[in-house]
Amino acid sequence: MVANLLNGTDPMPRYAPNKMSPPVKKRYFELIRQGVKGAVAARMVGVSTSCGSLWFLDAGGVLINDPGPISARFLTQDDRIAIADGLRASWSMKKIAEVIGKTFQTVYREVKRNSKPDGRYQPWWAHNQALRNRERPRQSKLAATPVLSEEVREKLVGKWSPQQIARYLRRTHPTEPAMQVCAETIYLGLFAGALGKKDGKLRTGRCRRKRHRRGVAQPNKIKNMKLIADRPVTVLDRQEPGHWEGDLVIGKNMTAAIGTLVERTSRYLILVHLPAGYKAPQLRDALIQQYSHIPLAMRKTLNVGPGPRDGPT
Repeated sequence: MVANLLNGTDPMPRYAPNKMSPPVKKRYFELIRQGVKGAVAARMVGVSTSCGSLWFLDAGGVLINDPGPISARFLTQDDRIAIADGLRASWSMKKIAEVIGKTFQTVYREVKRNSKPDGRYQPWWAHNQALRNRERPRQSKLAATPVLSEEVREKLVGKWSPQQIARYLRRTHPTEPAMQVCAETIYLGLFAGALGKKDGKLRTGRCRRKRHRRGVAQPNKIKNMKLIADRPVTVLDRQEPGHWEGDLVIGKNMTAAIGTLVERTSRYLILVHLPAGYKAPQLRDALIQQYSHIPLAMRKTLNVGPGPRDGPT
């Protein structure tokens, strides 16, 4: 041993190779992706901090969250672990593909594409590389083409909608694909701030996308609002007096307006003066004040809304 030391060779390895099973390593990397610190993740799976650090370094650093495969044709982390086990056992590509339920071409491309620079196939390195490649970061067309971005910005300042701008670009530059964008690209660039904070706005004044939840009804803006369709049939058939409808009539050039109250059975009309303005709060207060002057027996329900189907009561 002394001779070996003098010769510069150490017969003992600096650290013993770790023999933990793949599920333990998989759990370690799952914890790292969830934001757990390396030392804590190592203790949770029952290994030393240095062992976890070696795993982390050998995997090239796990920096990307794994959203899971978006299609069955994509390889999962378990598939890549099985490929690594098969290669370690000197299995053929066809046998590995049969075990994981993929074609041997898929396994061949995976090993060729996501092996480490030294030629080793490390499943966690390979999975992280696949996640990086799946993102495919690229510059948007608006950011990459200043002339196009400037033209879109000018149209937005002129109160054009993204749909109008997209159609205009197709007509103006029919043979220049680089100068054509769809309306959704304009929306994305606008909401991402690529068109500027001042000029990058819709003609509605919005510079942010409204949140929509598909299949979920929007909550009523009026507390305890009741729809006309929920009223008794006698009200809908105009058989019972005492049910009123409120509305707003706006004059030419929107310079003047007047409120109205109509009794459904008798068609009795009351005009409501709006000296404070005709926006929603002013109209509400004026209708409430006028409605309070109606005899109590004739005050049963009041509907104020755009139409007989979807207005609140």
